[in-house]
Amino acid sequence: MFGVMAIGNLIFAGLSMFSDFGLKLNIVQSTRGSDPAFLNTAWVVQIARGVVLWVMALCLAMFLFLAGRVGALSSGTAYADPRLPYVIAIMSLSVLINGFQSTKLFEASRNLSIRHITGLGIVAQITGLICMVAWGLIDRSIWALVAGNICSTLVTTLLSHFLLMGNNNRWQLDRSALHEMFHFGKWIFLSSILGFLAGNGDRLLLGGLVNANVLGVYIIAFSMFNIVDQVLSRIMSDVSFPALSEVARDRLLLLRATHYKFYVAFASFAYFCAGALIISGQWLIDKLYDHRYEDAGWILQVLAIALVSIPFRSVTQCFMALGKPKLDMHGIAVHVIALFLLAPVAFYYWGTPGSIWAISLSNFAYLPLVAYYSIKHELLDVQLELKLLPVIAIGMGVAKLILALAP
Repeated sequence: MFGVMAIGNLIFAGLSMFSDFGLKLNIVQSTRGSDPAFLNTAWVVQIARGVVLWVMALCLAMFLFLAGRVGALSSGTAYADPRLPYVIAIMSLSVLINGFQSTKLFEASRNLSIRHITGLGIVAQITGLICMVAWGLIDRSIWALVAGNICSTLVTTLLSHFLLMGNNNRWQLDRSALHEMFHFGKWIFLSSILGFLAGNGDRLLLGGLVNANVLGVYIIAFSMFNIVDQVLSRIMSDVSFPALSEVARDRLLLLRATHYKFYVAFASFAYFCAGALIISGQWLIDKLYDHRYEDAGWILQVLAIALVSIPFRSVTQCFMALGKPKLDMHGIAVHVIALFLLAPVAFYYWGTPGSIWAISLSNFAYLPLVAYYSIKHELLDVQLELKLLPVIAIGMGVAKLILALAP
């Protein structure tokens, strides 16, 4: 079930990112981000996008259903699972509902109203969890996971209209707003496509190389790794990017100093978690899961190495704040090329372990290019970044101490 849901979620992430014009980023970065006409136009575009994604998802579900019937899918892989088309068809309701979310969420991010955004997210996640558990108590099937997903999306959409302060959306299209959105969004569109492949290519590749059970074990390890990744990514998106955009609009000379205030916090957290999970990954999996998931332990330890690369995404937020999203796109493109070249080759020669190592190390492929752009825009402080590396050793030391004291 974890393997099938992983593929389902990947497909929707792909559909979403392959049609992303960066509405949130545009509202946060633009000088018109508080203009009702601009916000209403963004809302209409978002609804239209949601409808298109819903139809595309239904078509894809039908395609997979027919392909499975005629034997066109590789037997034994996650894509050939007979439950997948039905999961995609039902989950497509989420993208339709999501299209009606209020732009008040984007306004809250622009205004750094983190308490309200976080509160809404927590309520939605808890509601989805309650729905999932309740369904699971009645019917222990994959539909419990699907129901929780849809419920969480529905609650988020409703609360975005009634809980948050801001512009009450109505149907309005402003031609100048549309032009600005699509001018800025063309680079976001390309970055999102590449970002999807970079962020989800591991599961896309493994889904075609291994069966659903092996993929499910990988998903368990990935979910532990992804906690750290998502925490930092969310803070970068909802806190550092709005702050950096404000600095770039009004006080450009302070951009580097502001960036490194965030970078120190991001790097300290990521490096400590990387060191801790490299040492304790196997122990953590053994404590939380039964013997069927044992292999997730060493996978988590290998994936933990990639956490060291996450803080470097912080400087790409500066590129976005400067109105240069194409620089971010270049870095993501390098990551995608490395991932899709290295992982299949490593699988061919060294099997699943080789592909896992390739997936982890591909996260570092774009760092030279990011360093080059950082130097070019006077955003790099090598000495400060090197001073933070010992935090990895501190994380490893703390993990060893905990393991020594643990029963």
